[in-house]
Amino acid sequence: MHALLSVVAAIALAQAPAPKPATPDEAKAFVKKLDADLRKLWVRQSTAEWVKSTYITDDTERNAAAMNEDVMAYVTQATKDAQRFKGLKLDPETERMLYLLRMSTALPAPSDAAKRTELANTAAKLEGLYGKGKSCKPGKPGKDGKATEECRDLQQLSKVMTRISDKKQPASYDELLEAWSSWHATSKEMRPLYERLVSLSNEGAKEFGAPDLGELWRSAYDMPPAEFEKETDRLWSQVKPLYDDLHCYVRGKLSKKFGADKVGATGPIPAHLLGNMWAQEWANVYPLVEPYAGQSSLDVTKKLEAQKYDPQKLVRLGESFFTSLGMDPLPSTFWERSQFVKPPGRDVVCHASAWDVTFANDLRIKMCIKIDEEDLITVHHELGHDYYFQNYYTKPVLFQQGANDGFHEAIGDALTLSITPEYLKSLKLIDALPRDEKGLINVQMKDALEKIAFLPFGRMIDQWRWDVFSGKVKPGEYNKHWWELRLKYQGIAPAGGARSEDFFDPGAKYHIPANVPYMRYFLARILQFQFHRAMCQAAGHTGPLHTCSIYGNKAAGAKLKAMLAMGASKPWPDALEALTGQRQMDATAILDYFAPLQAWLKEQNKGQQCGW
Repeated sequence: MHALLSVVAAIALAQAPAPKPATPDEAKAFVKKLDADLRKLWVRQSTAEWVKSTYITDDTERNAAAMNEDVMAYVTQATKDAQRFKGLKLDPETERMLYLLRMSTALPAPSDAAKRTELANTAAKLEGLYGKGKSCKPGKPGKDGKATEECRDLQQLSKVMTRISDKKQPASYDELLEAWSSWHATSKEMRPLYERLVSLSNEGAKEFGAPDLGELWRSAYDMPPAEFEKETDRLWSQVKPLYDDLHCYVRGKLSKKFGADKVGATGPIPAHLLGNMWAQEWANVYPLVEPYAGQSSLDVTKKLEAQKYDPQKLVRLGESFFTSLGMDPLPSTFWERSQFVKPPGRDVVCHASAWDVTFANDLRIKMCIKIDEEDLITVHHELGHDYYFQNYYTKPVLFQQGANDGFHEAIGDALTLSITPEYLKSLKLIDALPRDEKGLINVQMKDALEKIAFLPFGRMIDQWRWDVFSGKVKPGEYNKHWWELRLKYQGIAPAGGARSEDFFDPGAKYHIPANVPYMRYFLARILQFQFHRAMCQAAGHTGPLHTCSIYGNKAAGAKLKAMLAMGASKPWPDALEALTGQRQMDATAILDYFAPLQAWLKEQNKGQQCGW
């Protein structure tokens, strides 16, 4: 009987009409509905994420995880449904939206509902662990005789790191080591969660047609993944000689400061001696490596404090740069809804970020602003995101992103290159202009410690994740591979000697537990100089690139706005060409900008054994 039924069913199936082939009109209707659905889901998701980031509790984590799960479920199903349009001749906008749909999530989820829930919860838990991370030790007994606990969060521990060059209260070698070690110990418990996130997200990536999540991420750049990886290697090879010169000079100065037993004349630099928790930017060691002492003061932080800047005033200063280029002021809701300071009595994610929560010019920044030069720069960077949002928010929601993710990170940073000594003096944030080559070298050294020092760090983080996602690196080698790459690219070694697999040092950097792709930051450091050179040309600047400021130049602003307004509606080479006239990313603008410093460094490093 069962066999007979099977035969009947087979005959019926064979006689059933074949499903109609998909049509371009159906694809167009699909993306129209997709835009409406995603807008609704993404607004709910970003609202939940905003609340979770500014008020970390178990409830807000659970709420955000539930919303992320809904988005994952929709995107996974929509991506599968879109496969039926593959191979059709579609209009450019429809084809672009279908491509961006597949690239729309950094964390693709499996179809299995239980696994999708687990992935959402795991991701929320990882970011929550980072935001709540504290290093605690027994304190002095209280009045009741019971020992209290003294805890320090990332902000407090980072403050110790910045004191490496403090003239009044410099942090000792051991204090720096203790602060670095304390923060890096907070990420230990992330390891099993991260291992599970890798497994589940790889499963999701396979359903999106990629062999692993790293391959999916590399597919988001309008070129084959393998070609993109070669492109990042090409860009790194352009700037590596300048980084090597800087590393060599800084290492020599640190060796003199701490002794050859702590920092050798050759080899890597210990990670805790560069003024930053991750040794990603080195601006805080500037007083220790200043080329020419006694030149004009470059202490912008001191001037900000003297002029009684508060967080909102610092943000107003950033806004004024964008409006000077012809852009609109930030909406009133920005000032009402942003988080400028850490609220008392609750856990928040202080890592700076920019938001358009409703994808409708609902602009915000989330920071715990310090009144210093570092956050002056960070404010400009975050407002760069917000002004990108402002210029494309009327487009379909899938087009509301950068031409590639490096573009988004580069905008604000490109404008900070116009924060020249002349501009700072006009704001009375420095006393006098550097008047000779010595002053210029000081300024360029300070800039290079932030911008050039970052480049290999930006390049290696996603290399670590690509190797983890592909299975090239097993869970038992997470920490080992992390430090191998940091040595290879940065010439940095772990503080206090080799680190065992008891630690999960990648998790001490926000973007790893938060699963934020990082190659965007490396590309941004390249693109910002390329953008700057193009805007300076539009402004009619003819002198050396490092002397150019586009502040107040409407022609440069118009060129920038034209690119921002495109969002992701066209492949990134089209957007790049709109601003720069070039279709390939190019690091030569960095070399143009820092040409005086590189020549000086080569002279200083004569006789030294550079490299590691």
